[in-house]
Amino acid sequence: MSTSSTMEAQGAWGGKTNGQGRYAEVNGIRLYYETQGTGKPLILLHGGLGAIEMFGPNLPALARGRQLIAVDLQAHGRTQDIDRPLRVPFMADDIAAFIRHLGLDRPDIMGYSLGGGVALLTAIRHPGVVGKLVLVSTLIRRDAFYPEILQQQGFVTANAAEMMKQTPMYQLYASIAPRPEDFPRLLDKIGDAMKEDFDFSKEMAGVTATTLIVAADADIFPPAHAVEMFGLLGGGKRDGGWDGSGRPKSSLAILPGLTHYTIFNDPALAAVVIPFLGLPTPPA
Repeated sequence: MSTSSTMEAQGAWGGKTNGQGRYAEVNGIRLYYETQGTGKPLILLHGGLGAIEMFGPNLPALARGRQLIAVDLQAHGRTQDIDRPLRVPFMADDIAAFIRHLGLDRPDIMGYSLGGGVALLTAIRHPGVVGKLVLVSTLIRRDAFYPEILQQQGFVTANAAEMMKQTPMYQLYASIAPRPEDFPRLLDKIGDAMKEDFDFSKEMAGVTATTLIVAADADIFPPAHAVEMFGLLGGGKRDGGWDGSGRPKSSLAILPGLTHYTIFNDPALAAVVIPFLGLPTPPA
């Protein structure tokens, strides 16, 4: 599960979302969210130091034929920070409370990187509120990061704020955050979160939601880690059979030619997610 590296968004990010913006007051925080489209709800969660806009052309693509509900997480985008650490379990509880606040019946949840960790922890801590689960560039063990990524994470502090002013991360934050001057505070808090060890292997094996695991073939962890996650969900154990009767309910996609810094707004992401979401959901 990644809070991402200092380089999480070195590509060009999408512009306006064209959604309807609102705030939901849950767990002592005012979560900003935007909606597009109609149909079965899909909650969409961005990566660390990002915001809704980072998904670019995948936003309207995912909104075709369903109601897309994209959220700015704590201290990100238009959601102002509150007096608590920036931790994935807290944000997962926010999303579960958000789902209940909107009165949604087991919406699907999709998250990238940090947002994927939040989506996973929502499914682990609040399984009754989740329909399908899509985890994009998400880890379940901290030691699955490549060593150079762990090294980069050690430099994420307020001291890096000036250096990062030329990055898409800062430019997006400065354009939409209620208090752009809080960017160094965000770096300190997310850097502090990155220092914490985690291993959700045991919990991953107990996830009941039908899950799609998506990774880039040049991600911040080896493809083998995505395969490991798939295996914990019952995948890769036997032949699927000529009629598909032996395939697991969850799925795995390794997208070629992409990295952790391009996968979130590449059309290939929506191209694999949309068919998965269109499959029937097994009963709870």
